[in-house]
Amino acid sequence: MDAVDDADWMRQALQLAERAVSEDDEIPVGALVVSPEGALVGEGWNRNISEHDPSAHAEIVAMRRAGQLLGNHRLSGCTLYVTLEPCAMCAMAMIHARLARVVFAAYDPKTGAAGSVFDLLTDPRHNHRIEVTAGVLADEAGQRLRDYFRQKRLAKRADKSAAASIADAGPVRDQAPGQSSAPTD
Repeated sequence: MDAVDDADWMRQALQLAERAVSEDDEIPVGALVVSPEGALVGEGWNRNISEHDPSAHAEIVAMRRAGQLLGNHRLSGCTLYVTLEPCAMCAMAMIHARLARVVFAAYDPKTGAAGSVFDLLTDPRHNHRIEVTAGVLADEAGQRLRDYFRQKRLAKRADKSAAASIADAGPVRDQAPGQSSAPTD
């Protein structure tokens, strides 16, 4: 696939990342798997919080769907597009699935396993190595992630501020100040 195709597929992955936020209030990461013939065979977005499943990253969801559609746990010859550099868990699943290629948008300087922190996909110690193309539409993907986390921080501050305002208001009373709560005859 050429750079134009990569950008087109990544735009679709970015749309899936938006669904992560709009449908599940998850971190905006989207992924899709494309067959060697150029057909979309699996897609997904982060679902780990909504599914209560620590393995439900966008890449894993997309690979599961591709495997089900293709009727095979091997995704030989397929390309996976993802909006954020894969973590170690996802990278190892990609190796086991025998993907041919991974294309990602934004680098992950904290947990990236395709070059930022680790380089698992091309490690010569593995029995399978994956071609990696990095930085496709990285600015757009990075901006979505920054916006998401900024919004989360603002919401957290607003919640803390509201809680502080309630605490500053004093205790909640059932009656007006000066009234007794004792029963009267």
